[in-house]
Amino acid sequence: MSSGIRVIDSLLFLILVLSGTSVATASDVLTISVSRSPLCLPIYVAENEGFFSAEGVQIKFSEVLGGHRAMSQLLSGETDLATASDAVIMFNSFKRDDFAVIGTFVTSNDDVKVVTRKNSGIAKPDQLAGKRIGTVVGSSSDYFLDTLLLFHGVDPKSLHVINLQPENMEAALSKGEVDAVAIWEPYPFKILNSIEGTKTLTFTPTYIETFNLIARKNLFGMRDDDLVKILRALDRAQRFIRDEPVKAQAILRSRLQLDQTFVDWMWTRFDYRMTLDQSLLSTLESEARWARSEGMVIETHSPNYLSFIFSDPLRKVRPEAVGIAK
Repeated sequence: MSSGIRVIDSLLFLILVLSGTSVATASDVLTISVSRSPLCLPIYVAENEGFFSAEGVQIKFSEVLGGHRAMSQLLSGETDLATASDAVIMFNSFKRDDFAVIGTFVTSNDDVKVVTRKNSGIAKPDQLAGKRIGTVVGSSSDYFLDTLLLFHGVDPKSLHVINLQPENMEAALSKGEVDAVAIWEPYPFKILNSIEGTKTLTFTPTYIETFNLIARKNLFGMRDDDLVKILRALDRAQRFIRDEPVKAQAILRSRLQLDQTFVDWMWTRFDYRMTLDQSLLSTLESEARWARSEGMVIETHSPNYLSFIFSDPLRKVRPEAVGIAK
């Protein structure tokens, strides 16, 4: 590039700055790894309705199957933020501490389900003993399965747990490679409608799952204003879901290529509200004790989960939603 061109470019930049015009660069863009799930509807709505742009923040999305994969992208440095369940946060907290939750945007006590195949001999949770069960090890489905077993007096070690990715569970069940699977929506619904004779076990409210927006700590202090804008956009999206449910359902159908039958099936099971409260800490601590007692992690002490919470951005958006002391 000639010196003359460089001078012209510099003058143009100075004019834009002095006129108040924003100059977008690659570093302005924040990337979010998003699990393709009905849980992430607020993010889909915010993008579809232009709420991120309206708040003045540039977002790039990476969509994956499962919060465990979203978290993996965050920790590898591929993205700045990620969406994941509390269980995924807990497992990774024993490995590193360079991330924190900035908001819980949905909760559900009926997202994960156990689906059994025909002639499996499983009609009740206590009949899972000795069976081959597929689940995503180290995820919310893994934790839900154990809480269900313990609630019904079944030793989790009596099962043959097989680590399966969510997209492979339908085939494994169809081929008889497993007797049942524990997995989150929309996979239970899809399996029930594609494999004859499959059933879900009776609903047992043993676990309230949270889905959270997680950020790398190197953003804190540098990009706090953008984190506030993201949360403000999600807050607007949640009000949209509440006030315009028909339009929100249409966005969900289009984004995940689902039909209205599924939307009707799951709609009342999810509570789309932005929070950061004590129950999240309690869940993480309970999960950590479980992981240690079951030998799933080798550490003898749990992390301090207050250090995995960054509440400042949400306090600026919706202070009443924060129930965790600084």
